[in-house]
Amino acid sequence: MAMTPGKTARLDRIGTDGRFVTVPMDHGITMGPVRGLVDIEATIDAVTRGGADSVLTQKGIASRVHGNKNGAGYIVHLNGSTTIGPDEEDKRVTGTVEDAVRAGADAVSFHINVGSEHEPDQIANLAELTTEAERLGMPVLAMAYARGQGIDEHDAESLGHAVRLAEELGADIVKTAYSGDSESFEHVVAGTRLPVIIAGGSPSGDLATLRNVRGVIDAGGAGVSMGRTIFQHEDPEAITAAVSGVVHDEADPEAAMREAGLEVED
Repeated sequence: MAMTPGKTARLDRIGTDGRFVTVPMDHGITMGPVRGLVDIEATIDAVTRGGADSVLTQKGIASRVHGNKNGAGYIVHLNGSTTIGPDEEDKRVTGTVEDAVRAGADAVSFHINVGSEHEPDQIANLAELTTEAERLGMPVLAMAYARGQGIDEHDAESLGHAVRLAEELGADIVKTAYSGDSESFEHVVAGTRLPVIIAGGSPSGDLATLRNVRGVIDAGGAGVSMGRTIFQHEDPEAITAAVSGVVHDEADPEAAMREAGLEVED
C-alpha cells in the first residue's frame, strides 16, 4: 500500500524508529473488567510512563485513554468476542475506521484467526477495513493468528502463512504468536515485508517474557503487543520499561530487568 504523509505520521506516533511496544487493553470485551482494567486510567498512565509507544482499546473506552497516555499513540481495535459467548474465535466487527478517527485514534487493529472456521468472514472484514483505512490514511495493525482445528498456534509455517495473509490483505503491521525460538521465528519474519510483532503469550515469569522479546528482535522482528503480561503485572511501569529496553535499546534481558528495577529471578 502507498504511504501517504498522514499514514506515515500516524505510524510514527504508534512506534519509534520502526519498532513497537504496544499494550493492548481491549480485554474488557473478551474477559470483563479484569485486574488492571478496572482503573484503566492508572494502568494507561503507568505503561506509557514506562515507555509504551502506544496503547490499544475498543472505541468506547477512548475518553478514558486521552489525558492518561502521556503523549503515546492510540490504537482502536475494531472487532471482538467474549470468553462466555458461544465461540471466542468468532470475532465480530465492533466499529469502523471512521469511528476510530472520531475516537482520536492513530491506527486501527483487527483480529483474524487464520485456519479457523471463521477465517472466510474475517478475511472479507479485514479486506474491507484496509480499503476504508487506506482512503483515510489510517495504519492497520492486523492481529493474525494461526488458529483452528488441528493447527499448532506456535508452528512457524502456519504463523508465516498468517503474517503473509495480513500483508496480502493490505495491513501495515502484523502481530502474531511467537514460535518459541529466534531461529524458527526468522521464517515467520521472512514471510512478509511488514513489521512483525508478537503477542505476550503465557511465559513463566519476567525473564522468560524478556527472552522471548529478545528472540523476536534477534529474528528481525519489530517488537511486541503485550496485554496481560504487562497490564496485570504487579509493576506495569517497570515491566514496560524492561520490554522497551529490549525492543528499543537492544538490551540483554537480564540487564533490562535490572535497569527497570525488577528482580532477576533465575
